[in-house]
Amino acid sequence: MNYFPELMFNVDSGYLEGLVRGFKSGILTRTDYLNLIQCETLEDLKLHLQSTDYGTFLANEAGPLAVSVIDEKMREKLVVEFNHLRNQAFEPLATFMDYITYSYMIDNIILLITGTLHQRSIKELIPKCHPLGRFDEMASINIASTPAELYNAVLVDTPLAQFFVECISEQDLDEMNIEIIRNTLYKAYLENFYKFCQELGGATADVMCQILQFEADRRAIMITINSFGTELSKDDRAKLYPKCGKLYPDGLSRLARAEGPEQVREVAECYADYAMLFEGTGSNPGDKTLEDKFFEHEVTLNILSFMQQFQFGVFYSYVRLKEQECRNVVWIAECIAQKNKSKIDNYINIF
Repeated sequence: MNYFPELMFNVDSGYLEGLVRGFKSGILTRTDYLNLIQCETLEDLKLHLQSTDYGTFLANEAGPLAVSVIDEKMREKLVVEFNHLRNQAFEPLATFMDYITYSYMIDNIILLITGTLHQRSIKELIPKCHPLGRFDEMASINIASTPAELYNAVLVDTPLAQFFVECISEQDLDEMNIEIIRNTLYKAYLENFYKFCQELGGATADVMCQILQFEADRRAIMITINSFGTELSKDDRAKLYPKCGKLYPDGLSRLARAEGPEQVREVAECYADYAMLFEGTGSNPGDKTLEDKFFEHEVTLNILSFMQQFQFGVFYSYVRLKEQECRNVVWIAECIAQKNKSKIDNYINIF
């Protein structure tokens, strides 16, 4: 069902779409990155960032600048912009933007469970959580020792409850179960988000379904590669694949039977978009990793999102592009801080 004719899009969402396109114009350019990699100290980096849309976001930081502070302040700026948009959004855009936050909630939950498993205190872990995925019940996660307890005591009243149904069991939480929970949550999340975008229809479905298909297939491929040499059985692996991508159903059934990375490559070569991502990847110095190629393709899809008007995909794409920008700047800052600039240009160009 299409909730709104595109001719009426501007009535409720036109202003916010214009706003997010304005935010997008402030994303760092190729020239900005060339200037950043010339910096010799983090103070130099701070000075250059002041000449961009980031402005004086580090002005109140006294003493020696740390990479973690740069990362934290960049995320804070993104959250302020996102919340400004979300607070003014009408339905169904409001629900769409909530879906964007659910992936960060999943990551935060897994971070907290893993941390408590290693005897880290919740007070120490919560500041490390992504601010877009914070929710009130997070502080109670340390009382759960099984997935069933996690659901009943913590998640039942959160938006993630709908995705957690398949994870409920009485098994103790250990490293393997936590990874299964993470991937099961993401599978349910992506399939629900995909269905929601299909129901919205129009240009939003055109843009978002393509992006979510790629995200689903990327997860299926990486789950398969990371499962080699572990105790995860082929049947259990297959249950973790999101069924909303281009690989569904034939590609997923072949991935489930794969015995090694070469067979994963053979599956990808049957799909034009993914075949080129496996070309030129390797582990030698100077080679791009498969993860790098996935990030590059994701950036391309999210830039293309802005080519269409009257659709919600731009809100999702803006957040994803800013996340990549944060990773880029943090990578450059780490190279500067460690005085090792040999790989400083190994960032993902956005424009």
